Amino acid sequence: MFASILIILISFVLLVYWFRYSCILLLRGHSEPEVSTSTQSRFSFGTARKALGEEPELDALHLALQRDHQLITYLLQHAPGLELSSFEDRLLLWDYKAMQLWYRITRIAAPEQARQALSEMGSVLAILGSKIGERAGIQAEA
Repeated sequence: MFASILIILISFVLLVYWFRYSCILLLRGHSEPEVSTSTQSRFSFGTARKALGEEPELDALHLALQRDHQLITYLLQHAPGLELSSFEDRLLLWDYKAMQLWYRITRIAAPEQARQALSEMGSVLAILGSKIGERAGIQAEA
């Protein structure tokens, strides 16, 4: 019985480690996406990521990122042809949700960790936003 619990626990820890490592590799693998001026006016993840260094109030930045996430999720669900079909894109969405949970846990006790979580959430939204823009641009030209 003890051996089974130990194997399950070790397997879970390894799964979490693989998930975090994969997400970090995906975030590092993408160059900083160029955000057009029309995208900057609609989304606030670019300005939120810049304000993380100087803004002491993290909850306002979190709300801005939440609005962007809701808009991107709405576009993915309702715009034809903009779905995220690759496993990497789904991993990024799961990473966003994991960092959102980590932000909620650390925002009071460890503000620096919460700031890093918000930064990663902004990076994920920037990558997904650029992918949606590329797909929408390709479809508009076709």
